[in-house]
Amino acid sequence: MLQSDGKSIMMAEESTPMYGSNDVGADSILLVDDTLILRDRLAMAMRQRGFRVQTAGNYEEAIEVFRHSPTDLAVLDLRMPGRSGLDLLRRLLQMHPRVRVIMLSGFGSIPASIDAVRAGAVNFLSKPADADDILAAFHRGDEPSVPTGEVSFPAPSLARNEWEHIHRVLSDCGGNISEAARRLGIHRRSLQRKLRKRAPEDPATPEVIEDQETLCD
Repeated sequence: MLQSDGKSIMMAEESTPMYGSNDVGADSILLVDDTLILRDRLAMAMRQRGFRVQTAGNYEEAIEVFRHSPTDLAVLDLRMPGRSGLDLLRRLLQMHPRVRVIMLSGFGSIPASIDAVRAGAVNFLSKPADADDILAAFHRGDEPSVPTGEVSFPAPSLARNEWEHIHRVLSDCGGNISEAARRLGIHRRSLQRKLRKRAPEDPATPEVIEDQETLCD
C-alpha cells in the first residue's frame, strides 16, 4: 500500500501463502539484505506465515542479531556493502552448524552462489525471490543440484534492471517516494505506478555447459 504522504510504502503479499513454518520444520528465520524495503517486505510475509523473524542489513548486524537470538533458517543476500553474504554464511555455520541457509543472488552472481551451496547453503535463488520461492527451496531439502560445468546465464532484461534500480534508490531514500522520484528524474506519480507493479519475471534458467570430455562420452 502506498501512503499518501509519500514518506514510506508498505508492500503486502498479493497471493495466498503456499508454505508456512510447519512445512519447513522451523519457526524462526533471519533475513539479511542491505535493501531495506525488500527486507521489510519479506519480513512481513514471513511473519504472516508463522515465523519469528530477525532482520539485518549487513554482516556485522547479522552476527550481532544471530548471536543474541539464533534462528533455524537464514536468507542471505550475496552482495552487500562490506563483507559478503558468503563470508556471513561461513560464520553463521560456525556459530550454529544446524542453521539452514538460502543464498539470494543478483545477475552475474551464479558462480559465487554455487560456491555458497558448496560451502553449506541449502540452495540459492535469483533475486527478487518472494516468501514462497524461499520456503519452497527450504522445503525441497538439503541436497540441491549443483552444476559441475561452466555456467552460462542470460543477461537481465531492461525491465528487471529498472525494477531493481528503482527499489534500491527508494531504499536509499528511506522509502521517501518524492525524494526517490527526484533522484530518478521522474514524476512522483510515475514512480508510484512503477512501484505498484510486480517484479519482472526471472530470465531463463542458467544453462550448464558441459566439459568437452563429458560431451564425448
